[in-house]
Amino acid sequence: MTYGFGIIGCGMIANFHAKAIADCPDAKLIGCYDVYTPSAERLSAATGCKVYSNLDEMLENPEIQIVTVGTPSGAHLDPALAAARAKKHVIVEKPLEITLERCDAIISACKENGVKLATIFPSRFHNSSLQLKAAIDAGRFGRLTVGDSYVKWYRTQEYYDSGAWRGTWALDGGGALMNQAIHSVDLLTWLMGPVVEIRAMVDCLDHERIEVEDTAVAALRFASGALGVIEASTAIYPGYLKKVEIHGSKGSATIEEEDIIRWEFMEKIASDEEIFEKMRNKISSGGGAADPAAIGHHGHAKLFADMIRAIQTNTEPKINGAEGRRSVEIILGIYESAETGKAITLPMNSDPVLEYRKSGVKK
Repeated sequence: MTYGFGIIGCGMIANFHAKAIADCPDAKLIGCYDVYTPSAERLSAATGCKVYSNLDEMLENPEIQIVTVGTPSGAHLDPALAAARAKKHVIVEKPLEITLERCDAIISACKENGVKLATIFPSRFHNSSLQLKAAIDAGRFGRLTVGDSYVKWYRTQEYYDSGAWRGTWALDGGGALMNQAIHSVDLLTWLMGPVVEIRAMVDCLDHERIEVEDTAVAALRFASGALGVIEASTAIYPGYLKKVEIHGSKGSATIEEEDIIRWEFMEKIASDEEIFEKMRNKISSGGGAADPAAIGHHGHAKLFADMIRAIQTNTEPKINGAEGRRSVEIILGIYESAETGKAITLPMNSDPVLEYRKSGVKK
């Protein structure tokens, strides 16, 4: 069976969604919709899919079983709810949404309507990430002691000026953390386990006319007792590949974008050298370090294929709604700690109530 896809939101990321759909043997792009019709028309011209000027009309098409949502972060809720109510399986770009209440509304709507929900975190599908996760699960690191993620990127002022929604609490939901580093936040907690305590500082150090942070540093405690650090910035020239470091009492490993650049264990096994050699020089793009368009789509393709697998087997997608919600909670915890100057304990009972809520974002 070929599964028909519809794309909601036809900005830059929609091009990567379309390429990923084209790479899935059991998938076909049927239609696209954007409130700004010329954006949808550009995607249609590049892919041959049908342009819809009305979202409900696209969702009524029985040839479409799956929709991807690539609208601005703070505008994921309404199209995701509409898709779920139309009995379409839903794939939402990161972040799932920008408040916990909105995330929960999407999760509940998909459950109530019997459809699958996935959040887009392509880094989990990279072979290097899978090798690292397998080594952790096999106990090769001994006791996990420290887990760090570093996203030291660069964005020009022109990047933020290019869209009125960029750098706003209401539609971006945050800055370097919520928009850029959330991929590494997700990867870190997937590898290290749940975060239970956060202490953080954030600031806007370089950019003008934005409401959100361009630099953030957070110290973490994981449920295992291990400690960690999250660093995120869009104010570091010229921009560097994102990096995740995992350390334990018996081993250490580092991923830089898609490469394993450190793979050292007290108890070596025969395949270590082969894994290290295979996972070096695997970077397929600039990773978005300085150019937001310089990313690959192969992780998206694997995630879309996983959604099809989940539908066919009636199981959960590997990165379901709950998984997507987790990174949002961590980032909101970082914001709350930075705002209050206090340590924040997770899980949080509700959305944090901070000064930035006055900027217009609603739960």
